[in-house]
Amino acid sequence: MLRISCPFCGVRDHSEFSYGGDASVEYPALDAPECEWIEAVFQRENPDGVQFETWQHLHGCRMWLVVERDTCTHAIHSVRPAHNGIARVLNNEAAGTDES
Repeated sequence: MLRISCPFCGVRDHSEFSYGGDASVEYPALDAPECEWIEAVFQRENPDGVQFETWQHLHGCRMWLVVERDTCTHAIHSVRPAHNGIARVLNNEAAGTDES
């Protein structure tokens, strides 16, 4: 069973989450040519080993997360909020600092 440690809700079963895809993909601009969108959406590598993925905690806080997961062993190495601003706030709270 795959268990994901949500930074907001704690450790939860993967069935509470929805897989969002490869977090390393950079999508083209909305007005980019169709061929660039086809390349970004459909033409992907499928490597064995550690990769960064996006997951949404649908049955919890509903936050988007970036999960560093080994595709061979399913071992999860790290989980962080997908939005850098939220990640900064959590890091500041953990360090006991306040940037307000």
